Amino acid sequence: MMNTSPSRRTGLLAAGATVVTVVLWASAFVSIRSAGAAYSPGALALGRLLAGTVALGVIWAVRREGRPPRAAWRGIAVSGVLWFGFYMVVLNWGEQQVDAGTAALVVNIGPLLIALLGARLLGDAMPPRLLAGMAVSFAGAVTVGLSMSGEGGSSPLGVALCLLAAVAYAGGVVAQKPALGRASALQVTTFGCLVGAVLCLPFAGQLVRQAAEAPLSATLNMVYLGLFPTALAFTTWAYALARTTAGRMGATTYAVPALVVLMSWLALGEVPGAFTLAGGALCLAGVAVSRSRARRPAVPAPAAAPRPEQVS
Repeated sequence: MMNTSPSRRTGLLAAGATVVTVVLWASAFVSIRSAGAAYSPGALALGRLLAGTVALGVIWAVRREGRPPRAAWRGIAVSGVLWFGFYMVVLNWGEQQVDAGTAALVVNIGPLLIALLGARLLGDAMPPRLLAGMAVSFAGAVTVGLSMSGEGGSSPLGVALCLLAAVAYAGGVVAQKPALGRASALQVTTFGCLVGAVLCLPFAGQLVRQAAEAPLSATLNMVYLGLFPTALAFTTWAYALARTTAGRMGATTYAVPALVVLMSWLALGEVPGAFTLAGGALCLAGVAVSRSRARRPAVPAPAAAPRPEQVS
């Protein structure tokens, strides 16, 4: 049986963690559509974060990882405020103002901002393959967004809210990256989720009132969002982000629109059109390009030393 080198094994685990993250984040769009009909944006964000914090807290206590070192707290706090808290509330609000296609299109500015901020603030490289892949994926996201957009027009407020969500998402990822160099993925995710939940506590009254009236399916979807797309997916994201650049990880999220189209087709019976399918294919193709690595030129083998009898 062939042994796998530690670096190879780590790479496979990081790739697997990325796949888990993308699939669960795509599933979140389907669950948000159900829970969002019964819960307001702030209440939904708080319920999701509370469920995620409880699940993460139990795992953190069982593993006895302790509190993150002081040097990691700045990144944890900033990502908790921007990504776990502000992003979730603003995105929920924005999706009530615009159709899903427009929301997906605007939020997909996020990976581009991550690449730019990562290069500026973290010194991340921006190889040509990453830029080309992101361009292809963004074209696919535009195609998906336009094909899914409704005919009633988009609210300027909704577009602005989705844009704010994209900026918060990018800022949270870039802030989280240095923290992962000083603390574990579980520590960064657990305490980031806790910070986001504390930020959303003003919505506690709404959550209590709406939970008493909401159908069971909506509440279960909210709990699902907390346990899987938040607790599990944000941890696997942090694990993979600690082992690559912010730009490359951001580019992988362009696979989300393609998976959302597929899940909506299977779960909701929403049959995608030809342009939607083409856009999804472009998203996946762009991710493949951005995650690929250029082939290293073959190093010629050293010339064999001449035999003694060949020396004149």
